[in-house]
Amino acid sequence: MEIKHEVLGKKGCFYVEMEGEQKAEMTYTFAGDNKIIIDHTEVDPSLKGQGVGYKLVETAVAYAREKNIKILPLCPFANAVFKKRKEYSDVLF
Repeated sequence: MEIKHEVLGKKGCFYVEMEGEQKAEMTYTFAGDNKIIIDHTEVDPSLKGQGVGYKLVETAVAYAREKNIKILPLCPFANAVFKKRKEYSDVLF
């Protein structure tokens, strides 16, 4: 499963597209030059139980590490993942 990334100005999105249709997404907003705020995660019910939400967060963490920025997970799902995955604490704001 390929997770795509799109940045439009101050906003960005990690998403999964299948057969030309977006099936999962995690959106964020840049807060200055060194922080993003994850504000929403949504996964289509057809992908339930496949760990797609976790993969979206994992991709955001990899992006944050690459860009040397921090993440503020305001989205309840992303926040729960950060609490469970202590190995992501290096990018947590």
